[in-house]
Amino acid sequence: MSNIDYITILVFSLVIVMAGLAFRKRGSDMKSYFAAGGAVPWSISGLSLFMSFFSAGTFVVWGSIAYELGWVAITIQMAMCLGGFFVAYLIAPKWRNTNSLTAAEFVRKRLGGKTQNFYTYLILIISLGYSGAFLYPVAKIINVSTGFSITACVIVLGLLILLYTVVGGLWAVIITDVLQFVILTAAVLIVVYLSLQEVGGLDAFIDKAPENFLDWTTSEYSWGFIVAFAIYNTIFIGGNWAYVQRYTSVKDAKSAKKVGLTFGWLYLLSPFIWMLPPMIYKVLNPSLTGLDIEGAYLLICKEVLPLGMLGLMLGGMVFATASSVNTTLNLAASVITNDIFRVLKPNASVKQTMNVAKISTLLFGLGTIGVALLVPSAGGIVNMVLSIGAVTGCSLYGPPIWALFSKRHTGKSILGVTLISLSINLLFKFFADSLLGESLSRANEMLLGSILPFALLLAYEWYAKFKGVNESEDYTKYQSKALKVVEDEEEKDSAEQNVFGLKVLAVTLIAVGVLILILGIFAQESNGIVLAVGSIIVVIALIIYPNFKRLLRFPKSS
Repeated sequence: MSNIDYITILVFSLVIVMAGLAFRKRGSDMKSYFAAGGAVPWSISGLSLFMSFFSAGTFVVWGSIAYELGWVAITIQMAMCLGGFFVAYLIAPKWRNTNSLTAAEFVRKRLGGKTQNFYTYLILIISLGYSGAFLYPVAKIINVSTGFSITACVIVLGLLILLYTVVGGLWAVIITDVLQFVILTAAVLIVVYLSLQEVGGLDAFIDKAPENFLDWTTSEYSWGFIVAFAIYNTIFIGGNWAYVQRYTSVKDAKSAKKVGLTFGWLYLLSPFIWMLPPMIYKVLNPSLTGLDIEGAYLLICKEVLPLGMLGLMLGGMVFATASSVNTTLNLAASVITNDIFRVLKPNASVKQTMNVAKISTLLFGLGTIGVALLVPSAGGIVNMVLSIGAVTGCSLYGPPIWALFSKRHTGKSILGVTLISLSINLLFKFFADSLLGESLSRANEMLLGSILPFALLLAYEWYAKFKGVNESEDYTKYQSKALKVVEDEEEKDSAEQNVFGLKVLAVTLIAVGVLILILGIFAQESNGIVLAVGSIIVVIALIIYPNFKRLLRFPKSS
């Protein structure tokens, strides 16, 4: 990379961090720190959900699959859009109607304190594994581009992400997510355009693609895997405690539905754009093998992007992938603070509670750095992400989602389903060779993990119905209690937080748009498309900015 690329990365990093730090005075209480005031615009929350989910592995996990196997990477990601639509119509509105700050709070109300404790501690451990798995691709991107050691990249980037997440809370997470979405979409469009030019056009790419490269499925990623992956993603998007925050932080159930729809539509369209660059690179350079294929996305960017744009693309990739880390950090801190500390110390002051929130974010972040350093020894990021997901995803998140709808299940039955399905999944994961004479394929592993919990949940429903149970005691207690609505923030204050968030977003987009325009002026090649993209970003920022006055017009009291 050139010195201009390094300068671009530095400037972009400062813009992102300053955007996050701008919310340092906004997270003064639990609702603003963990729910962004409880009335985040659905469009912003939907884009944040997309970025938090999308960035976890698009460039490294799915990018490596796209390079190695081709079109199947697009097929896999389109399974995610089905999950988004299902969540939008059935699950997201249910979460919002619980009026709970976190998923853990609902579990405590509906299933009891002991059940909540089990899920809380187990999900915190699993979240630590996920956040470490998310941090590793960020470091891998830097490692491939600069040659800096993977260890140094993990530590430095982990500390940088911690800085604005600890200080700014959920607003910092959400606004930086949206900012990264705009920047990365623009940057990837440039990469796609230049990659197609490099290979000789779309027709040339199709002609030169390896045999079976454009097939919808492969032997490893079969239709059985795709179906199981769609089920898994429905549960993961709808039940992951970090993503539940996106549904509970909007103003009502209708807005929560729109959050899910935004996610679904974006995942229906975006895979066709995001996955083209590594697929094209397979045609240009088919020699990558082993863990080197995890760097395919960055290598095509290095080959086609003009001076300075590689730095912007790299910065966008880093902070977009990091959005999954800061989302998980905020979730972990919210659970520790709201569902552990406040239960142990219900009379703690706001200052004490917020200190615990920030300290727990810091400690969980340091643990994340430690886990990320262990990823290479786990067989690489693809194996780690898919294995954790297959074994734990539906077993952990499926039963609490079922409890949103079921009147018969109890805390013990929900907990039992999780324990039984986790045990069976782990048994087949590590002892399938001894039991069956061969290991489970990736498709069968995913199918087992996706279907088993729901078979057990349905079996209990039938059992309870046969016993004449229409409503469990736990459900009756849940219904008898008035749902606790957090009322420490007025509607006007939530609207003011939204205005401030849009202001930060608009100003930072203008800064990035101007940066791209400067790079376009000095670009020796392809400066036309760079200038066009920079201009579009500035226009988007100016469209956002005039809304401030409209948002500030609050209804007059009668």
